[in-house]
Amino acid sequence: MDLLYLSRADVERVALPMSAILVALEEMFREKGEGRTEMPPKPGIHTRPDAFLHAMPAYLPKSGAAGMKWVAGYPANQARGLPYISGLLILNDPDTGLPLAVMDCTWITAMRTGAATAVAAKYLARPESKSVGIVACGVQGRSNLEALAEVFALERVVAYDVKRDVAARFARELGLELGLPIEVVDTPRAAVAGLDLVVTSGPILKHPEPAIEAGWLAPGAFASAVDFDSYFQGAALAEMDRIVTDDLAQMEYYRGVGYFRETPRADAELGELVCGKKPGRRDARERTLALNLGIALDDMATAILIYQRACKLGIGTRLPL
Repeated sequence: MDLLYLSRADVERVALPMSAILVALEEMFREKGEGRTEMPPKPGIHTRPDAFLHAMPAYLPKSGAAGMKWVAGYPANQARGLPYISGLLILNDPDTGLPLAVMDCTWITAMRTGAATAVAAKYLARPESKSVGIVACGVQGRSNLEALAEVFALERVVAYDVKRDVAARFARELGLELGLPIEVVDTPRAAVAGLDLVVTSGPILKHPEPAIEAGWLAPGAFASAVDFDSYFQGAALAEMDRIVTDDLAQMEYYRGVGYFRETPRADAELGELVCGKKPGRRDARERTLALNLGIALDDMATAILIYQRACKLGIGTRLPL
C-alpha cells in the first residue's frame, strides 16, 4: 500500500525519448478515433486573467493508463522567474482505483504537446516538408521543434520571439542539439511566410492581439497553433482549408467560455485521421491547421511509460498511502 513519487528531476532522469512518446500518442489517437477511450472535457478555475487551473482525467484501456493531471498555466510567472506551466499527475490502478504514482507534470506537458503537433503534421503536412518556423521560443517551442525533427527531414528553422535574446538562446541550444541551422528573425511574418511548417507556442490568451495576417501562411503549409488562436487573426484562420483539433467537445467548451471568437469550427478530430475515418491532407496546396488543445489522454499515454520505466530503473521515492 504505497505509491511512487516522481519529482520533476526524477521524471527527466527517466529520459523517455521523444520517439517513444510519438509512437504512444499516435496509438492513443487511433484508440480515441475508434471510441475506445474515456475522457470528459476538462473543468477549470481561473484565479488570474489568462491563468488557469485545470483538472484533466482520462482512461486509456489499451495502455492500462488511468488518472488525472492537475495543471496550472500562469503567464505572469515568467516575469517572476517561475514556470508558466506547473502541476502534478496522478496515475491510478484501473482494476482497484488505488493510486500508483504521483509525478510532476511539467516535462510531460511539454513533451506530449510537441508530440501531438508532430502526429498532426504527419497526417496534415506535406511529407517532403523541410522548413519550419517557430513563433515564441519557450518550452513549447523547443519540444515542438524536437518532435517535428523526428518526423521530417528538416533543413531550415526560423525562430521568432518577442524577446530576441530568448530566440537567440533557442537557436544556439536547439541548433546544437538537433544539428540544424536556426535563423533568428525580428518579425512574426518572417517566421511564417514561405515555410512548410509553422508552430505558434506563446501563452494562451482569452483576449489576444494576434499578429499573423491573412496571406502569410503559404498555400500547402501546415500550422500548429499550440496557443489556441492567440497568434492567428480571424482572416488568417478563415483561409485554412482544413482545421483539425484533438477533441471537438473540448473545443466547443472553450468556445462557450469566450475563446475562439473568430475561429471557424474544426472539421475533424485528429483521432479520426489516425484511424482512417476521415482523410488527412488531400492535396499539395491545402493550408492545414492543427488546433490541439492539449488533452488528458496525451498525458496518460506518456505518464504510464514514465511510470513503467521509472519502476524498472529504480527511480523515485516510495511513499506510504
